[in-house]
Amino acid sequence: MNKPLKCVIVDDEPPAIRLVENYIKRVPSLELVFSTTKPLEVIAYMERHNFDLVFLDIQMPQITGIQLSKILRQDVKVIFTTAYPEFAVESYRLNATDYLLKPFDFERFYQAVKKVEASGGPAIEEELKDYVFVKTNSKNSFEKARIRDILYIEGLKNYVAIHLANKQVVTYSTLKSIKESLPAPLFVQIHKSYIVAVAHIEKTDSISVTVRGTNLPLGQSFKAAFFARIEERRL
Repeated sequence: MNKPLKCVIVDDEPPAIRLVENYIKRVPSLELVFSTTKPLEVIAYMERHNFDLVFLDIQMPQITGIQLSKILRQDVKVIFTTAYPEFAVESYRLNATDYLLKPFDFERFYQAVKKVEASGGPAIEEELKDYVFVKTNSKNSFEKARIRDILYIEGLKNYVAIHLANKQVVTYSTLKSIKESLPAPLFVQIHKSYIVAVAHIEKTDSISVTVRGTNLPLGQSFKAAFFARIEERRL
């Protein structure tokens, strides 16, 4: 039996949250794990927890649902819930699974959920590990590295440097071996010496890729595959 989809609700109107909470309770394949009227709280929640699906309002204070959807992990499915039909085109450009126009009934809600399930449910996340253990130079010493914190990985002859958000871990290995251990949908190789986390790419051109302010070379033989990945998220 498949695990239920872990759901998050983000809406600045409490009544709207209560409605979606009620609908979620009626669907056995869904599990509510977090709801909030403050969109920025989702970013903090995402740092500590995994979830598969977010029901996301668009017009909110602090940050819009459109902006927030661009920050979410690529594997998280998005169903926009809004009273404004003019955002529909933009939502589909962002690869949202569906767009629920308020007020919507349970039947329309259920149709949207079925779209998520048909597209692969947890969207790979159930198959992925949230972290890896990296063997360091010390004897029998391993250091835990969260997948979401990996910015890029650098091959250094017989060693590999894993650049994290707040530190660097060096391990005796090869880039090929490390690549095979990582969840492929979240990373892309850009050079014979570099693999980058797609979520942390800030900008790119024909010769380089910028990750958290660091410019990395884009190898000629990796360009086609790299830009194919970029096209998947292009507006």
